Amino acid sequence: MIELISAERCTACNICVSACPTNVFEAVPGGLPRIARQDDCQTCFMCELYCPEDALYVVPIADRGATAEERDVAAQALMGSYRRDIGWGRGRQSTASADASFELLRRAH
Repeated sequence: MIELISAERCTACNICVSACPTNVFEAVPGGLPRIARQDDCQTCFMCELYCPEDALYVVPIADRGATAEERDVAAQALMGSYRRDIGWGRGRQSTASADASFELLRRAH
């Protein structure tokens, strides 16, 4: 579930608003987007994946009632960790070739 938008990192590009398939975010004129419908989050990571600033944190397994503090998330380098793990973004190496299904697909063709 989407837990936070970093006010320090976010540039208000609103890509997360556009990328979210369940309309969780709301654009705020002149400000940062806000998490408007958190309960609608399907934990698909699309917002975190498309955020060019690594300003979002999606909790893979959300504990209802628990909240993530930005300083803790930043200290653990969790902001944009999904995007980093799959190799999306400037200066990152794609990890797709390390996926076993990639090898199966290659052999099939």
